Amino acid sequence: MSNEQGRIFREAWIAGVTKHYPGEPKPGYVAPWEDTPDWERESAAAVYDQVRAFVEISEGNTSKLTRVQKGRFVALCWIAQIYRHLPDPKPSYVADWKDLPAWQQETDADIFERIESAS
Repeated sequence: MSNEQGRIFREAWIAGVTKHYPGEPKPGYVAPWEDTPDWERESAAAVYDQVRAFVEISEGNTSKLTRVQKGRFVALCWIAQIYRHLPDPKPSYVADWKDLPAWQQETDADIFERIESAS
């Protein structure tokens, strides 16, 4: 997994939070790559790779998915990383798509589309 891919994911996350979060986001939501914990960096790179592989194996037909479908994919991949790195995560860290706030759903869809456009 590449540091660069993780950075792209993180930059897309920060851009999405900045755009969609109502009010002032928590500092950790917009912390730069250098201030991101190692497990989050590793997770960002892993999810980037999962999205990129999905786009490639579908031969670009992910462009036909809705934003909701794209966002759900990112959210599900991220939840798997949470379980991988945190033995007892807070319920909000592993919330199902329908339980995520709208800003996070939109941000996850933005992340997918950013990775999709780079593939």
